[in-house]
Amino acid sequence: MFTTIFFTVIISIPVYSFLIWMYLEPEESMLVGKQWMYQEEPEVSNSAIRYTKFLSVTTMIGLPFLFISAILEIPVLRFVYVIFPVVILVGALKIFTDQD
Repeated sequence: MFTTIFFTVIISIPVYSFLIWMYLEPEESMLVGKQWMYQEEPEVSNSAIRYTKFLSVTTMIGLPFLFISAILEIPVLRFVYVIFPVVILVGALKIFTDQD
């Protein structure tokens, strides 16, 4: 059990670093590996920036619940596997249907 928790923490450090970078630099994170396709600097829409920030924050909040439910096998926390995708879907619908 200790090894599972240890490796989960070790693996989650770069994941959280990437998620923080995604939140702080959403335009750069969306264009990773794709900048060579454009001759000029591409314009990223405000909806895409808001969705990237929403996704990174939601993942930073939801990931520990996913890890804890997988490691400790608490039956109540198994609902996280259903709730997490629903939250992301509802958030995406809210962001992309908002007319602001």
